[in-house]
Amino acid sequence: MNTLSSSPALPVAEALAPLSSSRIGRPGFLWGVATSSYQIEGAVAEDGRLPSIWDTYDGTPGRVLHGDRGTVACDHYHRWEEDVDLIASLGVDAYRLSIAWPRVMTEDGRKNDKGIDFYKRLLDRLADKGLQRYVTLYHWDLPQWMEDRGGWTNRETAYRFADYAELMARELGGRVEAWATLNEPWCSAYLGYANGRHAPGRTDIRHARAAMHHLLLGHGLAIQALRANDPGAKLGLVANIGHAKALTDSPADRRAAQLHEMQHNAWVLDPLLKQRYPEALDELWPGSAPVVLENDLATIGQRMDFLGINYYFRSHVKSDGAHGFEEVHVDGLERTQMGWEVYPEGLRTLLVGFRETYGAALPPIYITENGIACDDRVQDGRVHDTQRISFLLRHLQALDAAMQQGVDVRGYFCWSLMDNFEWAFGYERRFGLVHVDYDTQVRTLKDSALAVQHFMQARKATA
Repeated sequence: MNTLSSSPALPVAEALAPLSSSRIGRPGFLWGVATSSYQIEGAVAEDGRLPSIWDTYDGTPGRVLHGDRGTVACDHYHRWEEDVDLIASLGVDAYRLSIAWPRVMTEDGRKNDKGIDFYKRLLDRLADKGLQRYVTLYHWDLPQWMEDRGGWTNRETAYRFADYAELMARELGGRVEAWATLNEPWCSAYLGYANGRHAPGRTDIRHARAAMHHLLLGHGLAIQALRANDPGAKLGLVANIGHAKALTDSPADRRAAQLHEMQHNAWVLDPLLKQRYPEALDELWPGSAPVVLENDLATIGQRMDFLGINYYFRSHVKSDGAHGFEEVHVDGLERTQMGWEVYPEGLRTLLVGFRETYGAALPPIYITENGIACDDRVQDGRVHDTQRISFLLRHLQALDAAMQQGVDVRGYFCWSLMDNFEWAFGYERRFGLVHVDYDTQVRTLKDSALAVQHFMQARKATA
């Protein structure tokens, strides 16, 4: 049964036209869309897939909004051919996806052929459609059996992650243009182990700092395994970044904003690009430093071919009166369905700042996620998501401004291809260019998808 519903041509053809004269509109700049395994695949107990920490987390009452679960999600595991056709119809150059670690590897370290064959078929079909394949190894779905042994607080997990990376490079090598080891280690470490809002739901900053160190150590070990077994692919990591504005101009609030950006950005980027952790981490979280062994930071600081950057919003912060910060809600600002402030200028500011901070150590950048959640509804077969179109245009213009200031940005992936399981927010929050009816699995191109489609057609026509 065809489950793709298309809308008629709409007056959105010129929505992204202001980008046509920018660097972003020129040949050579990569355009793509992105998803992750647990958010779309479903089929959580099929073909040998083992439970993940998110199966456990969303199965715990009170953890996820409305009690939603990723059991079926977008049913991509069964509808992947249709979904690849959908991606190709947008006219983009690339697709960013992630592999479910519990789907491809057994507890004793053997490969699961059925799970691996799924990704081989998917990657081959993407290639048949002329789409480049940007693959993330870890987008938060740690096998539950590893969490039972300590998860990312256990140093051994970093070595098992390298084993997984080696297996994927050997099995899928030649099918992948670019590998990212981790997606957003800040979220895995802080949201997963410090404030409990993500799986596995722990709430100890000491656990979070240990988890971060082992995530980054696993990244470095995985880079070595990938480079040895798939030398033709680009290798990198994806980090989420945050911009902070001090609530007032007081020295205490300005310091709070610095600490916010330090723990959100430099906690990840400094060890990767400077081979050291920010000293202010101990000011912010005294007595919580992880065990760092000799050569750990050299391993973490392996050369990368690219850095993926995910950007969504700005935070307002004030001093907590001690050695940290508090986030503050400010009224009267444009916000998304997530409650996040829409602030495109933050993307330009952060990218230019990274170029100044890290200099030649900063590898070429891809914007691997950028998008907005809206309360989208299908009306007469159409989804008029005007805020999303405006969001994309303004952020792409900010990105172009950063490129004009010398930041080496090679591509942009919109989050997300389609509505999906939005972690602790379940299915209420919709980030997709494509609307998903979770009862029928019908996919409907939103106006934003049509705007991208029209822009891609015009871009290729003038190439």
